[in-house]
Amino acid sequence: MLQVIPLGGLGEIGLNSLVIACNGEMLLIDAGLMFPSEGMPGVDIIIPDFTHLKQNAACLKGVVLTHGHEDHLGALPYLLGEVNVPVYGTRFTLAMARHRLDELGVEADLREIEPREPFNVGTMFKVEASRVTHTVPDAVGFIIRTPEGTFIHTGDFKLDPDPIDGLRTDLERWGEAGEEGVLCLLSDSTNSELTEETGSERVVEQTFERLFQGATGRIVVALFSSNLHRVRHLLALAEKLGRKVALQGRSMQRNVEMARQLGYLDVPDSLFVHLDTVPLLPAQRVLVLTTGAQGEPRAGLSQLASGDGPLKVGPGDLVVLSSRPIPGNERGVGALIDQLHWRGAKVVYAQVEPGVHVSGHASRPQQQRVLELVRPSHFIPVHGEGRHLHRHLATAREAGLEPAQCLLAQDGDVVGFEEGRGRFTGSVPSGRIFKDRFGGGMVTPDTLHERVRLSETGLVAAVVVLQRGTQQLVGGPQLSGQGLSLDEQVLLPRVAQDARALFEELSVQLRGDDALVREELTRVVRRAFRLYSSKRPLVVPMVVRV
Repeated sequence: MLQVIPLGGLGEIGLNSLVIACNGEMLLIDAGLMFPSEGMPGVDIIIPDFTHLKQNAACLKGVVLTHGHEDHLGALPYLLGEVNVPVYGTRFTLAMARHRLDELGVEADLREIEPREPFNVGTMFKVEASRVTHTVPDAVGFIIRTPEGTFIHTGDFKLDPDPIDGLRTDLERWGEAGEEGVLCLLSDSTNSELTEETGSERVVEQTFERLFQGATGRIVVALFSSNLHRVRHLLALAEKLGRKVALQGRSMQRNVEMARQLGYLDVPDSLFVHLDTVPLLPAQRVLVLTTGAQGEPRAGLSQLASGDGPLKVGPGDLVVLSSRPIPGNERGVGALIDQLHWRGAKVVYAQVEPGVHVSGHASRPQQQRVLELVRPSHFIPVHGEGRHLHRHLATAREAGLEPAQCLLAQDGDVVGFEEGRGRFTGSVPSGRIFKDRFGGGMVTPDTLHERVRLSETGLVAAVVVLQRGTQQLVGGPQLSGQGLSLDEQVLLPRVAQDARALFEELSVQLRGDDALVREELTRVVRRAFRLYSSKRPLVVPMVVRV
């Protein structure tokens, strides 16, 4: 029997990680992370729960990577730190992976692959990469042949008739595989709700040329640093119009330098200037490429808007946000746009000028085209939130697949294939692991809950002083608050007085046990607080004996 087991990416944007298991061997497609929402204090990254892979480490024969985005390879170091297997990817993808691994000090066996050149992973999987158009160089999908049948995993893709690098999605190869027979298609669902064709990157190129020719001051473009196809035509346009380019943000500088070293960007050194020198140059001769189009407070564009650095934007500057807000980031992006407007800059973003951004993901018509081309025996939508998966499944039915052929899986589900038929056969451990920056520690759900509660209710430290031997109350409870409103701070003396009266009822014998004293102190402070406020602050009890 063959099994498809998603560990992440089916029910969320990010965490993309999917296992194919056959006759005791396992192949992992991608190992992605996701970034936390506003309600996750102290959490820097989220990775999939790899428990199933760790429990079956001897069965895992390799990892294949579709492309170089963090949501597809960012969790790789955390897996390889415990399970050492070969990693296969295209040249640029491996360069991105190598940087992430080096950053965390993880050694790995990285093996470069080429589209249309099959290779074996273990004895059960014959894998062939197929070129796809996305926003990052060297993106691929995979045709995976197994004893049970052939699978196609599209990776992130779109159908661009005129891509910047001239490399289109290899529909011909997918069509040939479809003619041979495809047991299951796993296809990108991100844009399944969109009914219009995903636009070509040439639209953005034309829009930028029009906007740049009318600009008389500095131009600042904020975009994902991994969108190197867009960076490519921005650099070409700057060279054409006689503007020097400054790069802001570590990831922007790193990715551009990496792409130049690998030959993906062919531009002269003389095109670039250091950000510190920009204020000394004529405004009409400068283009700044920066990170932070999603409103991240520590990213480059936020620094430009606040003036925290050698350069700040102002009247006469053109600022372009070349992306759409990721769901959940809308408020932060809106606040950043407001801040840029108040500084006097002209701000252009996708809602007012659609041509400054096109998606890297196939929309519904393009998804349907792939379904009709491949004609799979089964279909599993991947890469998307629940509504995206449901909509993609509906598209598959519209393309002619029967309900029994359409399998709506979630993270942790096990979909088994035997004798040409697919069905749900069980589940494995799955979920999300919260990590501090650089994986310095795991943040448990209980810890996260306490942090959220602390941010909502505040904290009260309560100290009592007891005399050794007699256990008499010498002083306190002395209360001090953090994160309380002014009204709640004013209440603290009254709460302390009531808490003292309640605490004095505690017997002398019980006062001899520090653990019981702390427990009782917490109880009386909370009880007294309830008399005056609806808030329930966290109480930190402390016992001092003299």
